Amino acid sequence: MAIFGKKDKVALDLQAISTLISDGSILDGNLKAPAFARIDGQVNGEVAIDEGLILGEKGLVKGNINTKEIVVYGTVTGDIETNSLEIKATGKITGNIRTQNLVVENGGVYNGNLNMLQAEK
Repeated sequence: MAIFGKKDKVALDLQAISTLISDGSILDGNLKAPAFARIDGQVNGEVAIDEGLILGEKGLVKGNINTKEIVVYGTVTGDIETNSLEIKATGKITGNIRTQNLVVENGGVYNGNLNMLQAEK
C-alpha cells in the first residue's frame, strides 16, 4: 500500500529522484524541479517541486515549500503548501502549513498555523 493511501501510487520514498541536493551542499536561491526531489543539504530560498519532495534527516530548508507531496525527516523554517505532508520522528517544521492530508509520527515537531483543506472529489 502506498504511503498516502492510494493503491495505484508508488510511495514517495520509492520514487525515482530527478533532483538531489546532497549532504554538505548549500543552495542560496530558489529551487524549482519538474518531478521528484530529495534535499539532504541546505536550501536558502523558495522550493517549488511539481511532484514530490523528500527532506532528509540532515536536510534544511529556510524558505517556503510548494509541492504535491512531502516527507520531512529534516528541518523546515517556512510555510508549506502541499496536498499531502508527512512529518517523521526526526522532522521539525516552523511555519504555516496548508494541506489536505497530514501525518505526524511520534517525536515529530510542528510550530505554526495549520489549515486543512478538504480533498476534491
